[in-house]
Amino acid sequence: MILRLALRSLSTRPIRTAVLAIGFGLGIAVMAELLGVGEVILEQAHAPALQGGGDLLVTGAVGQVDSARFLLSSVLGSSRFQSRTSAVSPSKRATLFLLAHGQATAISVRGGVPSREKAIGDAEVAGQDSWTDTPADAAWTNPAPGDVLRAMDRFHPVPESEQKSWAEWLYFNGKSADGSLRFYLTFLAGAADASGRRPILVRLQLNRSGRTTNYSTVSTVDGSELLDRAPDLDVGGNRVRLNGLQYRITLSLRGESTAAALTGDIVLDAVRDRSLPPAEIHGAHGWVSGYVVPVLSGTFHGALHVGGEAVSVEGASGYHDHNWGFWEGVRWQWGQVAGGDVSIVYGRVFPPATVADASRIPGFLGVLGPDGPVAFSTDVSIDEENDGDRPNVITVRAGGRQVDLTMRLEVAESVTTRMELTRTAHGAMNFLQLGGLYRVTGKIGDHEVNFTARGSAETFRSGSSPP
Repeated sequence: MILRLALRSLSTRPIRTAVLAIGFGLGIAVMAELLGVGEVILEQAHAPALQGGGDLLVTGAVGQVDSARFLLSSVLGSSRFQSRTSAVSPSKRATLFLLAHGQATAISVRGGVPSREKAIGDAEVAGQDSWTDTPADAAWTNPAPGDVLRAMDRFHPVPESEQKSWAEWLYFNGKSADGSLRFYLTFLAGAADASGRRPILVRLQLNRSGRTTNYSTVSTVDGSELLDRAPDLDVGGNRVRLNGLQYRITLSLRGESTAAALTGDIVLDAVRDRSLPPAEIHGAHGWVSGYVVPVLSGTFHGALHVGGEAVSVEGASGYHDHNWGFWEGVRWQWGQVAGGDVSIVYGRVFPPATVADASRIPGFLGVLGPDGPVAFSTDVSIDEENDGDRPNVITVRAGGRQVDLTMRLEVAESVTTRMELTRTAHGAMNFLQLGGLYRVTGKIGDHEVNFTARGSAETFRSGSSPP
């Protein structure tokens, strides 16, 4: 039938039919040519010999990837990827301004490491014998594990902003295998005063068999020294020292409700490549919230001394993270657990409505294995079932190409603190630090996961009722 119609059309209107046929033919030819050109362009864009090309493109789920040392050493340098990557070249683009004759000229520039750029065949530096690595380049591209932790754990200058309530802190928590001992340790610095000194609080919450006692001290530190030395800190008789993969912590605190003094020397041994790199969330009016996990999995050693009693923390599982930003009106959900050969951390930040729409900021879940990061998801839900004014069950679900997990926390311990730092227009909120047993099931990559382990969680409740 179609052939008959075509022949009849050709016999009755030969010129129009011929023009139409030629037009269709040209259209198909042009489309085929464009597809061919597009394929060639795509192939060239992936050619390592071209500047900016390569076989692998790394992007960040929450913004720019600015922790390249971690990426090189703990991700691409891990046994999982090392055999599959022959050359890696980090680079960064920026704009410089040339000032001459009273005029400013913007110049686009790119910085890189000479040996790495030559390794991927960058034509721009090929044959440039003077373009060689400096000792600083070599130290940057082949960092010691402790150097990576130190770079991740640095403190940040307070940005210019309409926002108030800036704070930045180092946070450590530890728990014994049976859950009878838990402690939460915070070194929290506020914004600098007119003299450049920053107030800093050291606080330990010690929970033994369900009973919590708080110990603290307050002092000030020089703002410049804090930026230069952190995470090494000195606050009165309290200090933190990062030595390789060890955080050595000395404490000298007083009880908040008792006259008892607390002293101690404890060490957190970090597990190599169990870190989550820095990430920041930005909002209106200069608002920012940042988070990094230098130690997602570790072990504590040493002892605390309360009065004349020694409290051993030997063998307690340990965790350390670092937060910075503006906190007025902010709340969050967070949790962490390690079981078998994986460590998992999840969370979600709820900023005040004046700076961002909280519904558009997703939760996250990161999974790290023996060789570094394994999976990451922003398709995360965190649901809390309440028993009165606090949760007794928290259920976390995460999905994605590499992860399909359900985590259920049966809350067994709870420590409540009035959080003035995150005060809203309705008053201060209650900050809940929780502990208990996680049941983790699902898949990570191609592997089935099914384990139960003790872990931690955090959340907030209205501060209408005193803790």
